[in-house]
Amino acid sequence: MARTALIAGSTGLIGSLLLPKLLASPAYDRVVAVTRRPLALSHPKLSNPPSDFEHLGQLGAQLAADDVYCCLGTTTAKAGGQAGLERVDYHMVVDLARSARAAGARQFVVVSAVGAALRSPAFYSRVKARMERSVAEAGYATVHILRPSLLLGARQEARLAEDIAQKVSPLLSPLFIGRLSQYRPVQAEQVADAMLTLALRPSSGVHIHHYPFID
Repeated sequence: MARTALIAGSTGLIGSLLLPKLLASPAYDRVVAVTRRPLALSHPKLSNPPSDFEHLGQLGAQLAADDVYCCLGTTTAKAGGQAGLERVDYHMVVDLARSARAAGARQFVVVSAVGAALRSPAFYSRVKARMERSVAEAGYATVHILRPSLLLGARQEARLAEDIAQKVSPLLSPLFIGRLSQYRPVQAEQVADAMLTLALRPSSGVHIHHYPFID
């Protein structure tokens, strides 16, 4: 049976690659993309309700879906500090998970980050770990958490440190072998492909995936 997909973060690096895949997938007859501003895209499957992501629960039945794909995320610099990062990477993601679950969603697929750990010395990694824990406790039958390392791909906004890393890291990738392979830089499109593949596989429970994501 055809299903409904809900995606948040569809204008970001991974989300902008995932959205057309969802629209093209025969598994979905409806795709709901929640965005702050209307998308410059028209498609017979697409519904595009607006939200500032601060009051997602107000969308109510507009969040009704089978599978939720969450690609929300930011950086400390872009968010204006740690509080801004936490607001996006924790509160908005968890609010989405809880609101969509209340609307009937059964599966949640979310992008986290390699190294996520509650006791990490890095604030970013602690926020990601807290998000993972809260999403896992949101009541979904199935949760897929993807933990990529450095994402490779063309971003809409310039990030100098990441631009330099994107040029250098592929040269170092052969050094990341065995248990270190999870730290390999990964193409954003590979993450988008993995999210869709994992969601369409029959499964239950909470699953954490490191590179290469698909067993």
